[in-house]
Amino acid sequence: MSGKIVLYYFNGRGKMESIRWLLAAAGAEFEEVFLTKREQYEKLISDGALMFQQVPLVEMDGMQLVQSKAILNYIAGKYNLYGKDLKERAMIDMYVEGISDIMDMFLVVFFVAPDAKQKQLDNIESKAKGRLLPVFEKALANSQFLVGNQLSRADVLLLEITLMLQEFFPTILSSFPKIQEFQGRIKALPNISKFLQPGSARKPIPDEVYVKTVMEVLSHLFK
Repeated sequence: MSGKIVLYYFNGRGKMESIRWLLAAAGAEFEEVFLTKREQYEKLISDGALMFQQVPLVEMDGMQLVQSKAILNYIAGKYNLYGKDLKERAMIDMYVEGISDIMDMFLVVFFVAPDAKQKQLDNIESKAKGRLLPVFEKALANSQFLVGNQLSRADVLLLEITLMLQEFFPTILSSFPKIQEFQGRIKALPNISKFLQPGSARKPIPDEVYVKTVMEVLSHLFK
């Protein structure tokens, strides 16, 4: 295992995208190994790299990290993106879990039948407007950041999810001016700005090639 950070996943968003966002925000360089064939996935299992036979997998600091929440926790702690004490960490975790509720809905929308996709998107929009966005609009009423006085993983993932929401619902933030202001501030941070530029490791909206690859590599999940 090299001293470099290496990400093992598909060439698309999925559960790895938030990890890419957090590493980018921390200014941590990483390499990616894209899974394109089932044999690659099976080799990771036979090599003992996948504790629960699931990706994403991140190699860093001499460890093979699996389970996306554990990976995000480690990165946030390592790069000072996890608050200054336990109370701030608890708030960050609550915000992140709320974001994850919507993020998880996006993960499956590309794998449902075409006639169910619009229903799923409508459900995402409804929950985002009714439950997610009002919480963050209130939290940002008198603060530059969601928790404390410095950038945290909650801020990074809020930017990720709101940009994703705007990809599908362009006017969704029209009633949330504080979130719009927040987006502008966080996007201007040098590491974030770099990640938003063309040619970065940020992945586009999943397409048919991505979906087909995932279904072939993880064929046991789609039987």
